[in-house]
Amino acid sequence: MLLTVLLKHDQTMNLDQIQAHLKKADWWDRFPVEGSRVVSWTVAMGLGQIVTLELPPALLPLVNVELERSAWGAYRTECYPTYDFVPVRERIRERVKNGGQ
Repeated sequence: MLLTVLLKHDQTMNLDQIQAHLKKADWWDRFPVEGSRVVSWTVAMGLGQIVTLELPPALLPLVNVELERSAWGAYRTECYPTYDFVPVRERIRERVKNGGQ
């Protein structure tokens, strides 16, 4: 599965404070969890970071616990299970092209 995680910066803290919190929580060693793969990790100015992970569904609880353990306090988090729509779109496109809906 894919999991998109929004890491919204806690704007009551400056960057040095955020980095200190992440270091103390071992964020850089603990996230992402073993067995997951970073598909993308981008910074959105004014928002924070957007991380997309690929992982087996069984690892979802571990990702959740790790976010609670090491990201909270520096970030507000939002998580969205996602999937690659490109193959679905292509099937729909082909179906419509052949007269279907």
